[in-house]
Amino acid sequence: MTFKGMALAGIAAVTLSLSAGVAGAQVLQDWMSDDVADAWADDYKGQGVSVTVIDDFTSNDRFRGNLGEGSKKWTHGMWTGRQIMLLAPEADFYAKNFTSNSAVQLHSGLDVLNLSYGMYIPKRFPTGAIPWGAREESIIEYAQTGQAVVVKAAGNDAVAIGDAVGGSIDQLNMALVGGESTLFVGALEHNGTVDNPAYLADYSNYAGDNAEVQENFLVVGVEGDITGLYGTSFAAPVVSGYAAILGSKFTTATPEDITNRLLDTARTDTVADYDVAVHGQGEASLSRALAPNTIN
Repeated sequence: MTFKGMALAGIAAVTLSLSAGVAGAQVLQDWMSDDVADAWADDYKGQGVSVTVIDDFTSNDRFRGNLGEGSKKWTHGMWTGRQIMLLAPEADFYAKNFTSNSAVQLHSGLDVLNLSYGMYIPKRFPTGAIPWGAREESIIEYAQTGQAVVVKAAGNDAVAIGDAVGGSIDQLNMALVGGESTLFVGALEHNGTVDNPAYLADYSNYAGDNAEVQENFLVVGVEGDITGLYGTSFAAPVVSGYAAILGSKFTTATPEDITNRLLDTARTDTVADYDVAVHGQGEASLSRALAPNTIN
């Protein structure tokens, strides 16, 4: 994965450390679905796709995890970014640090934006009246108009999207509802299979009764017992990686095409007690999404 267009001067050292070792032979890590190895074997590795991770890359708030490369102590953005890089190693990566509130820039080819964060604002404020900064304003526009695949972590409050927690809701979730290329992602306790279906992780937010949310909601396994990383923050990068892999096969597909393909091919037979109000469209399936010769 190539690093381009860093959002802030001074994070080059961080991004270089994230890219170390990605360019060589890919290794299927235990936290990944077996579908990823099949995609790599067919040379679908994210090439021609731009992935922008909006996250914390530079703060002193670091925690330990292991994505199969040894224990490291990294910022939240370093972890989410590295996850995507390991899944889609030939995509172009753009890191936008939280301290930059400028608009998110789009690039040539398919754009994927990974949002492993929320914006909690008191519920009494109507979503449509919130004065978003340039960063969120651009993200919302790209999702609503289908200019980028916008992958949003559902949240870790064990509530339906749109429900209040302590009087506040993730207003960014609500602003993305109905977007042409929005994907909300919840966490399963592990990668599900037909023989071993997975339950929703006990911390994960779920789709709820809003039909527009249900239509754009996916789940994937978060293998925290392997990586030490728990939360929907680490479910969203899996779907971002899948979107990048799809874009490297379907090179003329629009963000809406990629979004709909992931939603239309999600599995319900690998999810325990599947319910559209909990799991949305089901568990994202890379193999099913890659199956056709064309999607547009």
